[in-house]
Amino acid sequence: MNLVDDCSATPGLNNGSGAPVAPTGKQPAQTRPLHRISEVQKEQGVSHRSVVRRTGMSMEQVRSQLDPKADLRLSDLYTWQQALEVPIADLLVDSEAPLSGAVLNRARMLRTMKTVRAMKEANNEQNMDRFITMLENQLLEIMPELQEVTAWHTVGQRRTHEEMGRVAERTISDSFVRDGLG
Repeated sequence: MNLVDDCSATPGLNNGSGAPVAPTGKQPAQTRPLHRISEVQKEQGVSHRSVVRRTGMSMEQVRSQLDPKADLRLSDLYTWQQALEVPIADLLVDSEAPLSGAVLNRARMLRTMKTVRAMKEANNEQNMDRFITMLENQLLEIMPELQEVTAWHTVGQRRTHEEMGRVAERTISDSFVRDGLG
């Protein structure tokens, strides 16, 4: 079977003349996942708010792109790859295979460093501080990029001054004001 025959056998790809034409009309909705961004984000322990900060996207964009069936542009995938610091291949779905060992190990290391930093913040004993610092240094020796990792948040997420400013830019609906005053 040649290309023309192949196109003729595919509904919507021929016009009766055997010459291929572009498909018309609305394509069927995707029923299978196209990417694993949400899975990788959860495994890495990266919050939606962190993704918003790292990518410059709105929270609405982040949430819509996290849908595994969302058909993303290559530039969007590249943005996610940079934000999550994983190989782009680990964001794509090619099978039901688990995430690569490298991504899983990195996620484990990130969570471990967050725990170490939290222990360091909560510790009041000098002897324990020495052990915690040793563990921290050993983790950094294995994976130097953990230097910038912060502790787990104890109560909610901390907002930067820039984020606080963005909150003030949001408009309040009239119904919210009416309900609050009534």
